[in-house]
Amino acid sequence: MLSAISSSLLIPNKPLLTRALLRCPILATNPRALSSLSTASALSNNAAAAAAGGRTGAVSPASVTEEDLQQRIDVNPPKGTRDFPPEEMRLRSWLFSNFREVSRLFSFEEVDFPVLESEALFIRKAGEEIRDQLYCFEDRGNRRVALRPELTPSLARLVIQKGKSLSLPLKWFAVGQCWRYERMTRGRRREHYQWNMDIIGVPEVTAEAELISAIITFFKRLGITASDVGFKVSSRKLLQAVLSRYSIPEALFGKVCIIIDKIEKLPLAEIKKELESIGVLEEAIEQLLQVLSIKSLTELEEILGDSGEAVADLKQLFSLADKFGYSEWIQFDASIVRGLAYYTGIVFEGFDRGGKLRAICGGGRYDRLLSTFGGDDIPACGFGFGDAVIIELLKEKGLLPELGLQIENIVCALDTGLQGAAATVATILREKGQSVDLVLESKPLKWVFKRASRVNANRLILVGVSEWQRGMVGVKILSTGEQQEIKLDELD
Repeated sequence: MLSAISSSLLIPNKPLLTRALLRCPILATNPRALSSLSTASALSNNAAAAAAGGRTGAVSPASVTEEDLQQRIDVNPPKGTRDFPPEEMRLRSWLFSNFREVSRLFSFEEVDFPVLESEALFIRKAGEEIRDQLYCFEDRGNRRVALRPELTPSLARLVIQKGKSLSLPLKWFAVGQCWRYERMTRGRRREHYQWNMDIIGVPEVTAEAELISAIITFFKRLGITASDVGFKVSSRKLLQAVLSRYSIPEALFGKVCIIIDKIEKLPLAEIKKELESIGVLEEAIEQLLQVLSIKSLTELEEILGDSGEAVADLKQLFSLADKFGYSEWIQFDASIVRGLAYYTGIVFEGFDRGGKLRAICGGGRYDRLLSTFGGDDIPACGFGFGDAVIIELLKEKGLLPELGLQIENIVCALDTGLQGAAATVATILREKGQSVDLVLESKPLKWVFKRASRVNANRLILVGVSEWQRGMVGVKILSTGEQQEIKLDELD
């Protein structure tokens, strides 16, 4: 068996399998150790050559064989990325099934987009952090392309492409892989999967209220409560109201939002310095920071009055939260602006009340995104929810499920001549929708029982000579030990 595996490692079109197999305990050889041994061997050969009158110096390339190069591959995935062996894949599938089930409950349709997009789709305004985090390159057709860092621009592109053939409103969701070259922290990787839900064509705050309700429904399904997680809610229109008082140009608005989004990451003096550098007056900065420190709608009304759109939108959202039944989950926090330039109205962010994790999810309204790509603007809002932070939260709360492999049947031939008969039994059961682990080699029963235990099989089906001659198979219920013979045509 080992020789077969070793042979497969040298097949060029199996690089991912090769790396995975090299990480398995069965192939426990350390690739770095192999490199050292190969180098030591080469050095020894080099010294021998020198002793015989040859030239000393660098190790001769001729001493490095193709097999050496194969063995020297780093078997770890690139920094910031992940493998998903079976146990991790089960967890990922479980998480994604919950994303999809909640989306179904809210009557959203699933969409997807290419992981590789035009770079121009993600380069909107200077200063956005995401601009400097792109995995981008020029392809062989001299086109600038990028691995998508988020899903919303791709969604906007598709909406523009479909144009008037779409019937509004749209309620779409996606679960896709995203890439950002950024500093890694707990719950933050350079690749992650993201759940997006977007509503296109609804200008009312009811859309934001519905999206937050969907996220809370998801949390409840996983056992997360309002004492674990909360939502900070604000509106980009608050900043617009303050800036308009001081005649700050509209063109600076996006830059101001990007700077304000760093308010929890940078000292206040640094925030002020950055605002001054883009031309915001000192008086406006002080007013802005005063507004950003507000934590209640009542206090906000005292400063801005109750006639503005921002206050009206927020009051409506909190009223709807009460009707939806999630008032205890949300709170007003004027400092929440979100870092992407395309947001235009209400913004929200899910946070860990324990304060140990970064933002769990976030979103808001982006009514003017489509025009940045040459389309007609349509009212829209949505959110992004990454897979990494929620897994960390579930670990923290002891809510990760036990997801062992679960097989309904394990089928084994008791004689090598009955392997075909065992295959027939497996096919019959699979056609009835049952999962079957067919033992593909001649193995002792002790091994078969261990295998059945490892895969959590419900029952063991044994194909013996005398039973098969009578059109029967032996069936053992593994949870009770009950054993009986059953006719093949009655097996279900």
